[in-house]
Amino acid sequence: MIELAPGLIHHPGYLDAAAQRALAADLAAILREAPPFIPTMPRTGKPFSVRMSNCGPLGWVSDRAGYRYQAEHPETGRPWPSMPAAVTRAWVELAGCPAEPEACLVNLYAPGTRMGLHQDRDEAEFSAPVLSLSLGATALFRYGGLRRSDPTRSVRLSSGDALVIGGPSRLIFHGVDRLVPAAPADLLAPEAGPVLPEAVAPGGRLNLTLRRVTAIGRA
Repeated sequence: MIELAPGLIHHPGYLDAAAQRALAADLAAILREAPPFIPTMPRTGKPFSVRMSNCGPLGWVSDRAGYRYQAEHPETGRPWPSMPAAVTRAWVELAGCPAEPEACLVNLYAPGTRMGLHQDRDEAEFSAPVLSLSLGATALFRYGGLRRSDPTRSVRLSSGDALVIGGPSRLIFHGVDRLVPAAPADLLAPEAGPVLPEAVAPGGRLNLTLRRVTAIGRA
């Protein structure tokens, strides 16, 4: 466990290779039931570079109408699939929150994609952290302060890593600069890591972020 900043806790290797493979298999089933979609920016309609899906009671979506959580897939109209047991177990072990998570956003990064600096502030409960789990390619994760203009630092998030964004860091600006290409030694032993779902581009990354959406005590 590494404290990058107050409330920003990095857990390298939280999921071992077997746990990563099991979670990747669970996510393959989820993505078949809730296919990845391309969100768009409010007002402008500009598409994100990262494709997304969700699991859990609520899912995060973005389109011209704005950022929001809703109970159904924006394209199929079906309810989101349930969260895998490994995901809810990670929340219990790492989040330090008495309430259950209500949304698990699944981001699919292809090589060359990124996510700009942003805050996670569409939730009604900021006392609960955001919990991130990474599978696949290593990402260069950038984090700053509570203002977009604050200085930033970066850390590599590898497959199996967990990251808790909570406490004083709950509303920090953060994003993903890029994916880090695999080293030749990594390519020689693909069995060591997860086999990602077909929906993920070769050399890509899956990132799960668990959130509590409604205020605790108000289901």
